[in-house]
Amino acid sequence: MRDIAGGTDPQVLAVAQVIAHAAPDILLLLDVDYDYGLVTLATLRNAIAVAGVSYPHIFALPPNTGVVTGLDADGDGRLGGPQDAQGFGQFAGQGGMAILSRYPVRRDQVQDHSARLWRDMPQAMLTLPDGTPVLARAELAVQRLSTTGHWAVPFEIQGQVLWLLAFHATPPVFDGPEDRNGRRNHDEARFWSLYLDGAFGPAPKDRFVIIGDSNMDTVDSEGRPDAMRALLHDTRLSDPQPKGGGIQEADPAHRGAPALDTVRWPPPGPGNLRVDYILPSADLTVHDSHVFWPDPADPMAPIVQTASRHHLVSVTVEWPPAALAQPE
Repeated sequence: MRDIAGGTDPQVLAVAQVIAHAAPDILLLLDVDYDYGLVTLATLRNAIAVAGVSYPHIFALPPNTGVVTGLDADGDGRLGGPQDAQGFGQFAGQGGMAILSRYPVRRDQVQDHSARLWRDMPQAMLTLPDGTPVLARAELAVQRLSTTGHWAVPFEIQGQVLWLLAFHATPPVFDGPEDRNGRRNHDEARFWSLYLDGAFGPAPKDRFVIIGDSNMDTVDSEGRPDAMRALLHDTRLSDPQPKGGGIQEADPAHRGAPALDTVRWPPPGPGNLRVDYILPSADLTVHDSHVFWPDPADPMAPIVQTASRHHLVSVTVEWPPAALAQPE
């Protein structure tokens, strides 16, 4: 096994091999720790380069994960725990988002909506049917909507701009009867519908892609699927429905198509689900889409399993779009 970036961590090696095998032009990574100067991300980028693919451009913003609220949000009588943070995390920056790209980011045009308060979202799902608030008043004053982040990131590609709308939502479980996480998960997906409506300021009208982990399978997940279903049926978007090329086990308790699954949670977890999405704007022509889920006999299968329980999802779009004549 090669020594990559001065180490031989099996998961890092496996992640690098999977990415090099797929070789996407732009890649959103989830659950990558954020640090000042992006040292961690640069080290991973270097590992991928050793595996065969170079990414000259890296990008990340501080996530909400691990950011202290100063409140005892989980009610355990102590402050500063991972569940007291804006998003679950043992420390600020744990499990953030990051982007590797062959193309430069227009950094002066990046929109970071991660600091928006949940209560400021139109029709936020913060009240129980009987009128009881889901959060205490002190929490309402500080709790952000984004568990990890909501970013709008523009890339310059051959004189044109493509927007990546990236997020990573909370799982809709691990809470109580108030369904705090289920409600937050719903509103994190719904953010994008409101964003495209212009509710939070200027938004791209075309040449954009919503990408990320919604932690919501609209057929088989626990929680509130309506917001994610609305995105999948939004006429401003297309759902290429990427499918795996190998064997994705059918769960007799699930109603969704196994070929669409993107993650495997072994028992006692919920099994295989589709929770990772790439949704291009309707003006973009999709040429291919895929979930990298190789057949068990494929030499890449054990590498994929070591890399992550989430499988790499890819969508190939025509660029530049045929309708475009002049660069921006």
